[in-house]
Amino acid sequence: MKPQNDQRVAGRGIRQSMSGLHTWAGLLLGWVLYAMFLTGTVSFFKEELSQWMRPEQPRLTQPLDPAVVAQRVADEIGAIAPGATQWSIKLPDGRSNTVYAFWRLPGGGPGARGFGQDLFDPVTGHRVAARLTLGGDFFYRFHFQFYYMSPFWGRLLAGLAAMAMLVAIVAGVITHKKIFTDFFTFRWGKGQRSWLDAHNALSVFGLPFHVMITYTGLVTLMALYVPWGERAAIKTPAERQQLSAELNAFAQAGKPSGETVPLASIEAMVRQAQQRWGTTDAGRVNATNPGDATARIAVTRGDAGRVSMSPDYIEFDGVTGKLLAVHDRVGAAAETRGVLYALHLGRFSDIATRWLYFLVSLMGTAMVGTGLVLWIVKRRAKLPDPERPYFGFRLVERLNIASIAGLSIAMTAFLWGNRLLPVAMAERPFWEIHVFFIVWGLTLLHALLRPAKAAWREQLWTAAALLALVPVLNAVTTQRPLWRSLAEGDWEFAGIELMCWALAALHAVLAIRTARQPAGAAAGRKAERRSPIGTAAGETAP
Repeated sequence: MKPQNDQRVAGRGIRQSMSGLHTWAGLLLGWVLYAMFLTGTVSFFKEELSQWMRPEQPRLTQPLDPAVVAQRVADEIGAIAPGATQWSIKLPDGRSNTVYAFWRLPGGGPGARGFGQDLFDPVTGHRVAARLTLGGDFFYRFHFQFYYMSPFWGRLLAGLAAMAMLVAIVAGVITHKKIFTDFFTFRWGKGQRSWLDAHNALSVFGLPFHVMITYTGLVTLMALYVPWGERAAIKTPAERQQLSAELNAFAQAGKPSGETVPLASIEAMVRQAQQRWGTTDAGRVNATNPGDATARIAVTRGDAGRVSMSPDYIEFDGVTGKLLAVHDRVGAAAETRGVLYALHLGRFSDIATRWLYFLVSLMGTAMVGTGLVLWIVKRRAKLPDPERPYFGFRLVERLNIASIAGLSIAMTAFLWGNRLLPVAMAERPFWEIHVFFIVWGLTLLHALLRPAKAAWREQLWTAAALLALVPVLNAVTTQRPLWRSLAEGDWEFAGIELMCWALAALHAVLAIRTARQPAGAAAGRKAERRSPIGTAAGETAP
């Protein structure tokens, strides 16, 4: 019997160790993880959100020929930036009513590095006349680099948070010996036990997705996080050029000759690609040295229906339009990276798969949020003096409020800023982002000044009210009210406002539940007496 007892003690020790690791890995970067999960969840519909944030741009009522659109926009870029050394056009894919393009100038152009970008109307080829905004791309960029931080440090922080998430997931699975049993158990209104049940259910239901989305997020920027293998293996310029060719779809042109020669028909090149892939599968057109005798054009295959982000493109001579090469295969390592990258972004998905990504990712957001709240609920019952909690407890409690309820308010304020800021305002896209961060900072100040329960209740009700009034604000400030969008079948536009109502209802329910909860440590002690938690690490949550 003694060996069995020793084994049992050892087992409990492992689970208890994993419980502590799960707790602190999740808590120390939990606020960053929550913001990453929520903004990443919204980013699955960033194109639709961008359409809503440009109400002046009419929706496309019928599909356009990508070959014709590519020629229109290429001609416009040639007029706007005739000296561009490189440009790229993202062709319409049915989810966007604009065409994004960027170009590089040899020096002295827009931006510190001669970089220019704009949105173009796919029907006319001219620049879009709608209000300036980053649209849904702001949430996408914030998701992995937090905007105001430098790209390097922002992405490094995102990587550290993702690594902490992986550690927390693995430790959580080891900790919960009854994890699948707990998935089918939920006790409403039981204080700590309810938060624990919710956290377990959300964790188990989306566990494969949470592991996939976290690990693949690390893979997308693996060269930043672990660059030493690449540096050791790739030492010559030729090897670096080969690596670039396997990861990017830009044609490798030589140095400009200085001889000015017009580009061949972009439309004809795209049509050749369409014959190979299908009429709607051309995704991007990239030009290197356009207008020069050494010009090269690469037509890239689109992401839809292709579960890989590895380059798949056709290279043409930019002067004659002659097909030079077909790049449709990469090495095993590059293809593995491409598949994992595609799984993370989900751009291959149809509307049903995208909604599945959205819903399960929303559960992941709730999983992180309930874990943060559970830390407070568990420790509230153990406070020696509920009226004077220690500094760390107060700090975590206030950060929870601003990070969860406050982030909802800030994201909705971003939408309000899009409608209320003057259309002709200088640097308007940046002021929309300033509104987001200013409001988010105010929610933290509010959380610090108000009692915790009151702050939760007030911020949740504020988020619910702002979300519910988004369709009203849109009806007052634009010519595209919700009833007109529904009548015209404009589901991209109407869907954003209907989702705002659904999220408003969710925040209202949370606000009501918060108002009904008993206050302070008494609630925690009462819950603890009604639902005693086992002492083994596998019987409780961290």
